[in-house]
Amino acid sequence: MNIFIYDKTLEGLLTSVFDAYARKTFPDRLLEEGEPLPLFYDEVYTVTTDEEKANRVWRALEKKLSKVALSMITVSWLSELPEIDSLLFRYIRKNIDAPRAIEMNFGDPDVLELSKIWKKVGREKERMGQFLRFQKAADGTFFAAMEPLYNVLPLNISFLKDRFADQKWLVYDLKREYGYYYDLTEVIEVRFEEKEQHLLTGLLNEELMDKDEKLFQQLWKQYFRSIAIKERTNPKLQRQHMPVRFWKYLTEKQ
Repeated sequence: MNIFIYDKTLEGLLTSVFDAYARKTFPDRLLEEGEPLPLFYDEVYTVTTDEEKANRVWRALEKKLSKVALSMITVSWLSELPEIDSLLFRYIRKNIDAPRAIEMNFGDPDVLELSKIWKKVGREKERMGQFLRFQKAADGTFFAAMEPLYNVLPLNISFLKDRFADQKWLVYDLKREYGYYYDLTEVIEVRFEEKEQHLLTGLLNEELMDKDEKLFQQLWKQYFRSIAIKERTNPKLQRQHMPVRFWKYLTEKQ
């Protein structure tokens, strides 16, 4: 059994592909530094992430795969599923070795599984866009937080920048403890060493809110109740289209 140890980044995975072909030795397991090794193995190789190597592999894939298939790789990576790196490694290797791209060969279990993961991440991206609720802070910044199943925040940045181009905002992923801040000019990734309460709960307390935010929240809740038809309430259908895990971040459900 051959073990490759790498830094669990997409660039590191692409570097692993490059090194595997250069060494003519392919990994049976992909591990991160510090992970326990299996009881029996033949060789352990540590991959040093190299941007040029990663770019060479990506350019090779660009020549062979469609934009959709390339998106499938990058989007599926954001699923953070335990074996996604091994799945992607096999998918990339199969496409490199095949005379033609296998992206449409859904009879291949890896192609089929990757397409399923890609769709799941895509659905979570759409849900985040649908259920994100902003709160206006006293300094004029609009704050929103969520805890998506997958790391879909980067996939929503272009939409958020276009949709809310005229206001400063901070969107934060509570699970992964990072976010993006837009200052009316550019979007930058942000992390916080010390986390105030709203970075733990996803909700601003009244001291941090704009003076009118509480009123707007009350008006929104009143509007939500007023348009609801009691006789047509269907909790099961509501949970299907608006999963319960999002409710704690939705003003109308508080």
